Amino acid sequence: MATISLGFGRQNFRLFKRSFLLLKLIAVVFAVLLFCEFLIYYLVIFRCNWPELKTPAYDGEQETLEPVLKAMFLADTHLLGEVRGHWLDKLRREWQMERAFQTALWWLQPEVVFILGDIFDEGKWSSSQAWADDVERFQKMFRHPRHVQLKVVVGNHDIGFHYQMSTYRIKRFEKVFNPERLFSWKGINFVMVNSVALEGDGCNICSEAEAELIEISHKLNCSREQELHSSQCGDGQPLPRSAPVLLQHFPLYRRSDANCTGEDAAPPEERGTLFKERYDVLSREASQKLLWWLRPRLVLSGHTHSACEVLHGAGISEISVPSFSWRNRNNPSFIMGSMTSTEYALGKCYIPFESTVLITYCGTAGFLVVLILIHFGFLDSPFIFGCQLLRKFKTV
Repeated sequence: MATISLGFGRQNFRLFKRSFLLLKLIAVVFAVLLFCEFLIYYLVIFRCNWPELKTPAYDGEQETLEPVLKAMFLADTHLLGEVRGHWLDKLRREWQMERAFQTALWWLQPEVVFILGDIFDEGKWSSSQAWADDVERFQKMFRHPRHVQLKVVVGNHDIGFHYQMSTYRIKRFEKVFNPERLFSWKGINFVMVNSVALEGDGCNICSEAEAELIEISHKLNCSREQELHSSQCGDGQPLPRSAPVLLQHFPLYRRSDANCTGEDAAPPEERGTLFKERYDVLSREASQKLLWWLRPRLVLSGHTHSACEVLHGAGISEISVPSFSWRNRNNPSFIMGSMTSTEYALGKCYIPFESTVLITYCGTAGFLVVLILIHFGFLDSPFIFGCQLLRKFKTV
């Protein structure tokens, strides 16, 4: 009778040990998932803060000071489509962008967000149903409160390069995203350019795009030269007297990324590669026209997936914004801008590195394997191994 009772007790003890092991495994897996899929975004983005302007601005009490606009700039989200998008790749990279964007919205509370083209990866050839599905996913990922404005610039993957571009694709894009080219807020003018249409070959779409830019140039000139309002500028509402911020997908012309620096710049072996006009960057002619027509104080662009800062003409700074997706780089980031009608200050905010998340998962998997091997006796526990080492030292 005692033997039966003892055997039953041992069986219960084994079941308890197995259940305890299972609970430990579940707890570790849950903790790592919680960290890698949620908490890491807060830990990384909490280190980001809005850059401060050199001169004081509106602080909520002194009405004489200029109000500051908090603007967030990101680029090249490349939401995968039905043709090239594997479901696991979609799930992984889109979850990363959604968590990064939603965490940044909550913590930084920008007033306006600009996405500088290539929202979708397959917009240039997607069917109507595939386009609708991609748009639905985008709106879920980049949902935002009503008081936050989201402005989008068109990219070559959204409507195709010049030889693929069509009025149908442009209208389809503009039906979802506001087609406005000129946006003014808090005394700041933003000009959003369809840089895909700046081919300069006189095509109908290109001619219309250039005509729009010339009209915007006229409005901006009228705002700068107020004495012209009565004669040449008409009676319309004048724009703020502020040099614009130019937003586009293709960068202005530059030979290469040879002078680009920083941890999110192009890899050193790629920086010397010469850029192809109208493919990697705008043509010299189109770039000169934009600078001449609009006379911007700042240019922000995407397309290269890497960071770069270039000076054009009379010291006009252009910032190339890196891709926001892990699919295009290990260390995505976005730009934060504190802006007034006369000044701006830019800062960069990195989101979690993909390698950090992968290393965490691999390290955890290794730890769980060791834990299981120790439980089933295939490997000594660290405690037993330490005791054996101490005994060896004592005998020596």
